[in-house]
Amino acid sequence: MKSIIIHEDAEAELWHAVDFYEDKVPGLGLDFEKSIRIALSSVQEAPKRWPKSKNGARRLLLDRFPFAIFYIEYTDFIWVIAFAHTSRKPFYWKKRIF
Repeated sequence: MKSIIIHEDAEAELWHAVDFYEDKVPGLGLDFEKSIRIALSSVQEAPKRWPKSKNGARRLLLDRFPFAIFYIEYTDFIWVIAFAHTSRKPFYWKKRIF
């Protein structure tokens, strides 16, 4: 199984979202984090399962939360580019690819 490497800006997005949800309802941030961990495990198990865009990134949509995980599969690892809210700033993360 390939290891997952998370872009530092993506990691900041993740923890910002966890804090946001935790401030809204205690425990909701932890639920969000758990959803992310489960989704990342699914990506590791079958990285080609989700659709690939023109820029080469794949997108996994979370079920319970309005977030998508954008990632690129390389030979030796999977690089997570963004944990992006689906209704805000579309494709802001594209600059991270180049």
